[in-house]
Amino acid sequence: MQFSEKRNITRWIIIMASFVIVSLILWNTYTFFQIFKNEERVKMELWAESLKTFNNANPETDDIALPLKIMSNNKTIPIILTEKGEIINHTNIDENISNDKAKLKDYLEILKKENNPIIIESNPGKFWYLYYGNSSLLNKLKYYPIALLLIIFLFGALVYNFYKTTKMATQNKLWAGMAKETAHQIGTPLSSLIGWLEIMKADNVDETTITEIEKDINRLQKITDRFSKIGSEPILEKRDIIEETQQSFDYLQSRFSSQVTFSFKAPKNPILVSLNPALHSWTIENLVKNAIDAMKGRGKLTLIIEDDDKLVNILVADSGKGIPKSQFNQIFEPGFTTKKRGWGLGLSLTKRIVEEYHKGKIKVLNSEIDKGTTMQVSFKKA
Repeated sequence: MQFSEKRNITRWIIIMASFVIVSLILWNTYTFFQIFKNEERVKMELWAESLKTFNNANPETDDIALPLKIMSNNKTIPIILTEKGEIINHTNIDENISNDKAKLKDYLEILKKENNPIIIESNPGKFWYLYYGNSSLLNKLKYYPIALLLIIFLFGALVYNFYKTTKMATQNKLWAGMAKETAHQIGTPLSSLIGWLEIMKADNVDETTITEIEKDINRLQKITDRFSKIGSEPILEKRDIIEETQQSFDYLQSRFSSQVTFSFKAPKNPILVSLNPALHSWTIENLVKNAIDAMKGRGKLTLIIEDDDKLVNILVADSGKGIPKSQFNQIFEPGFTTKKRGWGLGLSLTKRIVEEYHKGKIKVLNSEIDKGTTMQVSFKKA
């Protein structure tokens, strides 16, 4: 508990420190912007004074080299000079704007909003108004905080995604560890049950009862084997997928109500596929149980195995409530379920077994509301 609290305190310290650093950067950027803006104002005032000097100078007696040099040095700040509201001169403005009177007037209105004009008394009682905009450097500096905030946002999203992924990886390891421990714990009473079964055989208990108990014990051993494989790379073997699928199908058929009509169709010839028997059995079990749940324990369930060139397809069709098209991909997400009671892990786990462990594909082949759904699992043939 104390370790968790210390981690939370450290996290908040880092967040607050980051907030302070960002605030300082933004404040400094704003300060620099104001300094450059004031400097450009001074430059424009000097430019205006040079224009006034040049306008009032006598070319024969006065030296106009310095005013001309000051005026010609401005190559970045856009300028529009007006007299009595009419534009009389302009410089550093894009040709597409300067060659169009309407666009030039619109641009003048923009400059009026950016900076206060500089008034030049060209002659006694005669005034020019100098309107100027921000230089390209100042405009870049103005948008720099936005770019900075965007970078910080993206960095924050990256950190959050990394934290979330790490947390999920830790949870996956925890669940895998719990699954292995569950398999280990089941193993002890299971060994005891096998011993009791041998005693029952010795006591000549009814053969049918012993056979059914043996089937359930074998089933428990398979379940234990499944859980022990979670979190580790399973060993794949070349097996006849028809035989492996039918074994699981027949076991499930014997354990469900007669109100469900089971049907199994497959080619007569064996089809070899690289698979893990225990995990494949889990796949068939999840698909069949989901189909029966969709039919609310009453309806027709058909399992078809198709030999399709390089692939073998397993189709599980039911006559249940169907799935909306908007949920075709969503049903495979962990935690998604339409049941009142359920964890939403069955199809998510099935997808992982099929696609990650067996390099196959699983999808909703088709579905109609209140008519039924067909799921398809595809494997490459060995």
